[in-house]
Amino acid sequence: IRAVGGSLLAAEQALEHGLACHLAGGTHHAHYDHPAGFCIFNDLAVISHYLLESGRVNRVLIFDCDVHQGDGTARILEHTPDAITVSLHCEKNFPARKAQSDWDIGLPMGMGDTEYLQVVDEALNYLLPLYQPDLVLYDAGVDVHKDDALGYLKLTDEGVAARDESVMRHCLGRDIPVVGVIGGGYSKDRKALARRHGILHHSAQKVWLSSGGH
Repeated sequence: IRAVGGSLLAAEQALEHGLACHLAGGTHHAHYDHPAGFCIFNDLAVISHYLLESGRVNRVLIFDCDVHQGDGTARILEHTPDAITVSLHCEKNFPARKAQSDWDIGLPMGMGDTEYLQVVDEALNYLLPLYQPDLVLYDAGVDVHKDDALGYLKLTDEGVAARDESVMRHCLGRDIPVVGVIGGGYSKDRKALARRHGILHHSAQKVWLSSGGH
């Protein structure tokens, strides 16, 4: 519950300032009535419903870059037309039975930095002008990393950082507030995993300072 509250607070900070990140969140496998895939409550869906129903936003776009499909988010928000679900994931990976997001971008196993970043760039260049959301919820899962235990993609630290920077620059460049949550990451080396999750926050600071934020 506290993690969901943190994601909601980060979303409110993003709406106020333009950019915010949370040290948790991205629990996109949780469904209406049951947990799944290490996820108990779906913060992305809760934020979307809360902000839409309260009138804080008219449209929200979830850009989910966790290596696994955001199946819970897709199912919870299936009948919420103003919450656009976009899942950029490794096609042959958990969950075995995929849900249907508004946009599912399935990637082949073994994809590396260059090809992945091109997909991210092309997706945002198409989807952000198309939907013109009032807020982007960015699930910055680091299980796309080449050393992740459950990933099957081959991004480097530099590739993850470039992805995070790209998403935030695309949004801020169009004056769309963006909130980043950490999403998935799996490794027995906890220090290495923590550093990987920290990339989001370092990238956010870099983008924020270069955009003239204080």
